[in-house]
Amino acid sequence: MELRHLRYFRAVGEELHFGRAAERLHIAQPPLSQQIRQLEHELGVTLLTRTTRSVELTPAGHAYLQRTIAILDAVDDAGEEARRTAAGVQGRLTIGCVGSATYSLLPQLVRALGETLPDVEVSVRGEMLAPAQIDALRTGAIDLALLRPPVNQDGIVSQTVRRDRLLVALPADHRLADRARLTVRDLRDEDFIVHAGHGQSVMSNLVTTICADAGYRPQIRQEVSETSTLVTLVAAGLGIAIVPDPTAALDIAGVRYLPLGPASLGVELVAAHVQSNDSALMTNALRVLHSLTVDRVERSGKSLAAPKVRP
Repeated sequence: MELRHLRYFRAVGEELHFGRAAERLHIAQPPLSQQIRQLEHELGVTLLTRTTRSVELTPAGHAYLQRTIAILDAVDDAGEEARRTAAGVQGRLTIGCVGSATYSLLPQLVRALGETLPDVEVSVRGEMLAPAQIDALRTGAIDLALLRPPVNQDGIVSQTVRRDRLLVALPADHRLADRARLTVRDLRDEDFIVHAGHGQSVMSNLVTTICADAGYRPQIRQEVSETSTLVTLVAAGLGIAIVPDPTAALDIAGVRYLPLGPASLGVELVAAHVQSNDSALMTNALRVLHSLTVDRVERSGKSLAAPKVRP
């Protein structure tokens, strides 16, 4: 038995006329009749009663037609699903994200993916440090990572999404809060709140580096895993924090954000995925992500080169 036998029988069963069924199938009537007889012979049952004036389904034919319709519809659906998946407009996508981008870029990205690729099921894991995202990429727990560089692991490719300037988050009543901007040297005597260190946070390492360049070691009072907790502790007056500017999207009362000079200080955000994952869905998702970045930069009046991919 082949699918064509089921398609032939469905046409005859629905038309109840061999001539009309043959026209519908674009074949001659005699071969159609022969194929139906072969199907009945293989099943060992009579599916149709034929007279010179009419064609009727037997009870067995009625039952077989219902199953035939379900099978053929399922086959057609499977083919359409495969084509949509191959085109990258259907499937599943899990995105991991660092803290600051969790509150700024990630909501826009998920909304844009929903509008552009409505049949893609998107799930997110926010507040992930870079090493955790790399591990999640390798195990398949996430498909796309939004993290801070460097990304030097074999088998992982990345492209720059944007560069974020650095801000200082201070308690609103801090003695420096009335300044227009601050430098790293201004923070020499301050207590710092940073993301978990020991090589687990790009931002923690960056804070240590820029303070060392300014001639001192930061006085770290608290280490936290989540950006929201970091800003909450700043609001509580436990210290100050150096953060990427999207962190300001966390509008927590009692915190003031000031630009940190020089203006060249900043940190990149990159999108990374497993090199072997070159699916159409990943290509489509990265295209949506890049379009958001272009829109953001164009609104600020700056130009943006196409992202560079580096292994």
